[in-house]
Amino acid sequence: MDGILAENDLGDIVAADRAHVWHHLIQHKPFESVDPRIMIEGKGMRVWDQHGREHLDAVSGGVWTVNVGYGRESIANAVRDQLIRLNYFAGSAGSIPGARFAEKLIGKMPGMSRVYYANSGSEANEKAFKMVRQIAHKKYGGRKNKILFRDRDYHGTTIGTLSAGGQQQRNAQYGPFAPGFVEVPHCLEYRSQWGEVADYGVRAAKAIEEVILREGPDTVGAICLEPVTAGGGVITPPAGYWETVQEICRKYSVLLHIDEVVCGVGRTGTWFGYQNFGIQPDMVTMAKGVASGYAAISCLVTTEEVFELFKANPDDPLDYFRDISTFGGCTAGPAAALENMRIIEDEGLLENTVRMGARLMEGLEGLKERHRVVGDVRGKGLFAGAELVMDRQTKEPAPEPKVQAVVADCMKQGVIIGATNRSVPGFNNTLCFSPALISTAADIDQILESVDGALTRVFGQA
Repeated sequence: MDGILAENDLGDIVAADRAHVWHHLIQHKPFESVDPRIMIEGKGMRVWDQHGREHLDAVSGGVWTVNVGYGRESIANAVRDQLIRLNYFAGSAGSIPGARFAEKLIGKMPGMSRVYYANSGSEANEKAFKMVRQIAHKKYGGRKNKILFRDRDYHGTTIGTLSAGGQQQRNAQYGPFAPGFVEVPHCLEYRSQWGEVADYGVRAAKAIEEVILREGPDTVGAICLEPVTAGGGVITPPAGYWETVQEICRKYSVLLHIDEVVCGVGRTGTWFGYQNFGIQPDMVTMAKGVASGYAAISCLVTTEEVFELFKANPDDPLDYFRDISTFGGCTAGPAAALENMRIIEDEGLLENTVRMGARLMEGLEGLKERHRVVGDVRGKGLFAGAELVMDRQTKEPAPEPKVQAVVADCMKQGVIIGATNRSVPGFNNTLCFSPALISTAADIDQILESVDGALTRVFGQA
């Protein structure tokens, strides 16, 4: 740490946090007897807590966000300079950083043309759902309004996005949900829903067509999918899946909406996860890595064909997209996003993600050879998962307390990893890794060594 805050200065901070802060994704009862963890400082790949303990962050801020690492002064300076010039104006008008980042972003997304700014991934997905619904009314008499989503996928925390949520524990106790959202099967070949199947990716995609035919093609307006499922188990799609999904969407005039909130802006080694699979979406949403957490920003990007649907009749007061995101008008977001993208380009971080991702996957495969509790290893770029099982033949999931014990053991070693959490009942058993795109070989090796030791201590000798 840089010494700005001495350890004995933080008692009041801890007390204020314990008394007044409602943390995310955590049970607070233990805080009645133990202190909450407070992160004080970050630099590069590492963060320090209130005790001055150093941790290598292998989950990029806990939720796949800090893609270019901590302590980037150039991003902070870009934000500061922009805030002094103009901090905000509603999105009904433009801004210099908004125009420049939109142009830069579209340059990375062939076939796409328009950027709608918002402030979170949930909100960006809500905007996409609203566009689908409005298109249904404008073009199909309101009928083609259903939105398909996939089992195990996650699209946000609002009631609307939870309605498209394929993680039962995330959804529990928050219903009733919005009508018109229909689930399709997941594509995790390791847990095949159809037994031994050749061309599993094609079979999983055909399951989507079966749902469309069951619901009626004239009622289905869009499908929303993660390119690589994140919190539902880090699921990389099998060969043939995405190509077949796109064919089905075109066959039945179903808009293809790709949720890149986690995978977007370099996480998989390409600018966007869908670009690994040679497909052309109609809508793409993104958030976390867009500005690496240095400012709040999300984007919904569409094709020109989608955009044109909202300007067909200027005499109709209901014809355009009648929507606003208040903080989508903040200029700090696109200012930070521009500098974030420059860093990725100038430092060759996409290439580094491919190299270090290969090292991470190779290392996880090595752990699979050493530890029978590792049943499956999956991932793309610096986005990986290791599913833990008690028996490789039956694939019985490892108990969640033991999976969390591995995470806790790594934390004690000074390495922060993740695990699927409150997603699929009985299947919160996948360790998750998403270190920053700046990772070095030494960082990857430290992550792997910590997991190796933790698995041994929690599950027994390798």
